[in-house]
Amino acid sequence: MEKRYQVFVSSTFADLEDERKKVIQTLMELDCIPAVMEFFPATDEDQFEFIKRIIDDCDYYLLIIGGKYGSITTQGISYTELEYEYAIERGLKVIALLHENPNQITFDKSEQDQELRARLQTFRDKVATGRLVKFWQNAEALPGIVALSLSKTIKMFPAIGWIRADKVSSEELLIEINELRKKNAELSKALSEIEPSIFTGSEDKDFSYIYSNLNRLENIEVIIESRTVISVETVTKKYSLNLASLIPFISTSGNHTFQWHLISEIILNEIFPNHIKDGNKGFSVSEIKNLADNLKMYGLLTKNYIPPIPGNGNGVLGNIVRGNSYRLIYSEKLERYKYWLNVNGKMPEHIEINEKTE
Repeated sequence: MEKRYQVFVSSTFADLEDERKKVIQTLMELDCIPAVMEFFPATDEDQFEFIKRIIDDCDYYLLIIGGKYGSITTQGISYTELEYEYAIERGLKVIALLHENPNQITFDKSEQDQELRARLQTFRDKVATGRLVKFWQNAEALPGIVALSLSKTIKMFPAIGWIRADKVSSEELLIEINELRKKNAELSKALSEIEPSIFTGSEDKDFSYIYSNLNRLENIEVIIESRTVISVETVTKKYSLNLASLIPFISTSGNHTFQWHLISEIILNEIFPNHIKDGNKGFSVSEIKNLADNLKMYGLLTKNYIPPIPGNGNGVLGNIVRGNSYRLIYSEKLERYKYWLNVNGKMPEHIEINEKTE
């Protein structure tokens, strides 16, 4: 039987009104049922209690984050974050769309309060951690991103959905179908604990190959400078680090950009949890040779090109402010690789790193 899926669209409203319209239109073109605040009737009951009932009826949760954190609830967080937390609690699959460059959002659509800006960044980090997210730059890009992301999510994680009443021959049959769905969900869950069925044979082999090649030790050095009023003492310590245990932890930075200083902080946190608080010492980690090249070769890093920006014709640079360049960002493949590690019981609990003795 043909099913339609109900999708809850969550975001701040005033700053993302155009974006929401485009997303809603896309969902309707995909024969989905958008559940959005624009369609909610007036009600006297508690606002969030009503929202919870709507989320309960949805199959998927689509989150759009722009430049505003939103109004604060009595719980001390925004309504958008509260909706997100409830959707996670209910076990809905989340499709998260984060603005790629929030610092470039116009003044009127950005948080001006420093505390709210900090809360927005914390919310972004929470959503991006341990989950595949998509980045968008403008409203025109959202329909394509939503169509691709939702189609993949439905294929990988099919939900119950809705069926027209006239397509079901009787109430008894509907009850029987629902019971069969529950049993199927239980069997699928049990099967997923045995075999990672969402991965194709070629992808499973690819991830196995990547894991076996990354499961090796690399040498690094940590330089520690102990500073006093009259002197600076330098100590170099050598360590062996397992790359396979490091990779799942390096894509948790807020902007998802591959930068060694962010990776070195993760390594230092593993070795010296309180190194930031030690104001009398400085720490630095030698870079792992060819790390970026390896990750690009396996498809875990991708190039994000930055086009040239035309100037105003004035100044030394004339009409060009910046030439073609790119930055390295963690790819979707890395997120699927991390999920593969988790399904196969290979996800490390911590980074495997050992000090080397002479």
